[in-house]
Amino acid sequence: MSNVMKKPFSEGEIKTPEKAHSATVTLNNVTLSKAVLQPGWKWSTCIKPIVGTETCQAGHVGVIAQGTMHVKHDDGTEMEFTEGDTYFLAPGHDAWVVGEKEVIGYEFITDDKDFGPWKKA
Repeated sequence: MSNVMKKPFSEGEIKTPEKAHSATVTLNNVTLSKAVLQPGWKWSTCIKPIVGTETCQAGHVGVIAQGTMHVKHDDGTEMEFTEGDTYFLAPGHDAWVVGEKEVIGYEFITDDKDFGPWKKA
């Protein structure tokens, strides 16, 4: 194992569901994802058909680098996240882009957590 590592997102695993582009790289036991979500993107419209659950059943930890995203949890809790906000989302939520600016977000996943972007149930 190297003490210093580098891997561009362009060399990662790429997924391109409707109105979205995600790139995921792994460095040792940490997985990092960059998601670019276009205006009009909504989890229940664009991702639900892929994973087949009523709401997103993955947890997420990340930061919004650009744009605004609204999240509604199954328990009724709602919150907006914008540029510079960090976030934790428990499984059981829907999310969507607010406004006409694409959302760019980065997520961090460690091997000892059950977190991941658009993880199939």
